[in-house]
Parts: sequence; C-alpha cells; structure tokens
Amino acid sequence: MKREMMGAKIHGAHVTHVNLHYEGSCAIDQNLLDAAGILPYERVHIYNVTTGVRLDTYAIPAKRGSGSIGMNGATARLEHIEDIVIIVTYVQFEDEEIASHRPTVVVVDEHNRPVKTLHHTIRSKS
Repeated sequence: MKREMMGAKIHGAHVTHVNLHYEGSCAIDQNLLDAAGILPYERVHIYNVTTGVRLDTYAIPAKRGSGSIGMNGATARLEHIEDIVIIVTYVQFEDEEIASHRPTVVVVDEHNRPVKTLHHTIRSKS
C-alpha cells in the first residue's frame, strides 16, 4: 500500500511579493529550495497561516539569497505581502520504504532566512 507523507516543509515564511499577471507558481529563494530539497517545478502546497487559505501550485526558483517568497498568477489573489505561509511537499512511499524517510523542515525568520533545519524520523507502529 502506498502512503503519502510530508517530504519537506518551509515553515513560517513571509510573502514578499505577488504578481497577478505572471503565468503562475510560487517563487522561492533558491537557498530555501536547496535547504528543503524542493526541486523547481515540484508541486507545493501553500498553507496561509494569516488567512487560513490552502492552495497548491508549483515551485520556481527565485534569486539565491533574496529571501523571496512570491505568489504568482491566480495565487496572487489569495495571498498578500507579509502573509505568513507554510510551504509543504508530499511524497508517496510503500510501507516498507517509510522507515528510511526523513522529512525535512526548514524554519525561517521574518526575512525568510533559514534559522533551523530539522530532519524528522518516522517511528514505526511497533
């Protein structure tokens, strides 16, 4: 049986810009993508802590070290500058693969700089 598990999370990011007239996506500072292990064009779920809005789109790289978290296209109607968001990816595993999975959580400050990176362990039911 396949299970869907959190793969990576960027926690507490602040939206820095919105651009309604862009083709779509979420622009994320390349340093944060690297720290979380998120690839360009990978599906991401955006959970807006400020408004409660939840949506999904795909990640694109923003300038390395810029601290950018940009909401483009239709997402720009749902997110606002300075909103606090959580950006999450999910991955699918067979049961026997789960024990070796270590989800990554990158906690950021108010300037979207990483302050802590965690690698969680999945505990078995036994």
